[in-house]
Parts: sequence; C-alpha cells; structure tokens
Amino acid sequence: MERRDFLKATAATTAAATTSNAIAQDSPNEKIVIGVMGLSRGRSLAVRFAERPNVEIKYVCDVDSERAESAAKLVQGAVDKTPEAITDFRQILDDKSVDALVCAAPNHWHAPATILACKAGKHVYVEKPCSHNPWEGEMMVKAARKYKRAVQMGSQRRSSVSMQEAVQLIKDGAIGEVHHARTHYFSARGSIGTGERAEVPPHINYEDWQGPAPRVPFVNNYLHYNWHWFWHWGNGELGNNGVHSLDAARMGLGVDFPVQVSSSGGRYFFDDDQQTPDTSTVTYRFADDKFVTWQGL
Repeated sequence: MERRDFLKATAATTAAATTSNAIAQDSPNEKIVIGVMGLSRGRSLAVRFAERPNVEIKYVCDVDSERAESAAKLVQGAVDKTPEAITDFRQILDDKSVDALVCAAPNHWHAPATILACKAGKHVYVEKPCSHNPWEGEMMVKAARKYKRAVQMGSQRRSSVSMQEAVQLIKDGAIGEVHHARTHYFSARGSIGTGERAEVPPHINYEDWQGPAPRVPFVNNYLHYNWHWFWHWGNGELGNNGVHSLDAARMGLGVDFPVQVSSSGGRYFFDDDQQTPDTSTVTYRFADDKFVTWQGL
C-alpha cells in the first residue's frame, strides 16, 4: 500500500503530536483517552503517550495477564496514574470514553483490530507493518474512509526531524542525482530452537492470541517474540525491521510503488523452527530507473 495515499485517505499524519491534535477534534474531553493493545512494543508506546499532557492511558491490554499488570505498573510509575489492566481489547472498543486504540499486537491482529476500532468510532495508531498482507491493508483503508477515522501506521522514522532533514538535503541535490539506495538489517539474534507442544500457561489466553489466524497447537517457543518467524502471524525480518529502512529509502528517492520486485534467499543458518528466511536479498525497481536493495542476514 502506498503510504502517502493511505495517510491522505485516513486523514492521518506523520507525527504522534499531530495525530493527537486530529483526534482531539472528535474528543469532548480536554484529554485524549487511549487504550493500548499488545504490550511488548506497546509498553514503551503506552509510556510515551502517557507522558503527553493531553493524553490519558485508560487501558493497557494483553492476552498475557502478567504483561498487562506489569505494563499498568510501568505507566503508573511514569505518570503516577494507573491504567486498567485488561486481557480483552473489545473492552476498549465498548468504552465510549475512549478516543483511540494503539495497536502493537502481533502482525496478524493489525488489520482486524484497526477495522473493528474504526467501526467502534475509535481512531487508531497501528504499529508497522500496517497489515499482515496487502489485501488486509486495503480493507483498513476502506474502513478508515467509511467510518471517517484517523489511522496512522507506526513508521516512526518519518516523524524523525533528522530523517526529514536528511531527505531534504537529498532532494536539494547535496549528493547529486540519486538512483539507487542500499539498505540492510544484520541481526545478531540466535536460534529459536525446536519447540515442543506444551500446556498453555494459565496467564495467557492463547485462543485470543491466535485471533484471526489458523488454529495450531501451542508450542513453547512461539511467544512472546518468535511469532515473527512464522507465516501465520509474522512477516520475517523484512516485515519486522526491514520496513523501516525501506521506508527511509523510499522517502529519500521520492518513489511510490515499485514496478518490479525480485527476491532471493532462504533458511541457511540455523536448523530450527523458523519458517521465514534468515538470509535474503530483495531488489525493488521503481519508475525513472530508481532502485532500492534490501539485504537481511
């Protein structure tokens, strides 16, 4: 999905502060009331939003009740006000006082949560990648348009002042005419090993965690991070960290959709349960003879 059109279509902005202002127009309160869903990345997002003087974090939600309680204490320690720790994000949608949902749940939840939140009258900040697949992204655009909600994707490098200044320098010709950008992500992550079927821990609602995904038995190396490397829930390193550098490269080159994509790679390093590639090179060709190459190891 072309991000510029997405942002135009949903009235979203590229900075959290501006998003807050857009949401405030719909809020009858002085403060914007937010619920945060997904408390890995969502922990830091909850604190960052809570530290803004015009924002109140009313709920922190995770299917892992221990994580929800821990995040509530983290927010309380930062702003001296404790949000309610919950395990079902539908409670956020049902609360008329909530203005916006922050969705930092696993990738397979991004589209369903965003669409349901828009339908419930909530604005949305959804973490990258916008969706688990392109079709879901199109459904998110339609929902944002239909319900007239502001939806912002968390490609936060676009909000970085230094990134914006660097892009402007490129556009001003500081390094001449640029046709090719090379990006990479080299991870020191170790093997996820070979998991075993196990009983679901009592503090985790695995049924809700799977949500819209196909049902599979619980394996003890899925949660809380390794889901990135399984196709039912994640998009591999390209969809995990690669999206950031690719977005920066597209900003610098001033390009939209590629006209051709070629990819090579596979699983060459660890003999473990990972399904997505651990080694890959992807080349994107754009109009006007511009290219972006991404390499992940």
